[in-house]
Amino acid sequence: MGVSKRHIHSVSVNQLADLAKVLSHPARIAILNYIGDCDGCLCKDISEKIRLSQPTTSQHLQIIKKSGLLKSNYSGKSQYYKINPDRLATLKNLFQEFFETTEKKCS
Repeated sequence: MGVSKRHIHSVSVNQLADLAKVLSHPARIAILNYIGDCDGCLCKDISEKIRLSQPTTSQHLQIIKKSGLLKSNYSGKSQYYKINPDRLATLKNLFQEFFETTEKKCS
């Protein structure tokens, strides 16, 4: 496997690449869509909705959470997941900047 040479790219390019990796799996997109519709979701409910096993759903949740797109809090033994609106706005802005820059170069 080659060296990524992340240091030669801007911070925003690296951030976009990292977040794009999180969105590169359809289950993670489905999870984010479902969580966006509820006010705090349990892993069990998410796994039932997207029809994946609870351990698989949990693994995807951890990847999304690590990216900062999710927040979680505990209520007793249950962990509830919510979208992190600040990080979601960052993602939106990074993609918007990418598309605007790319479109200008194509014109």
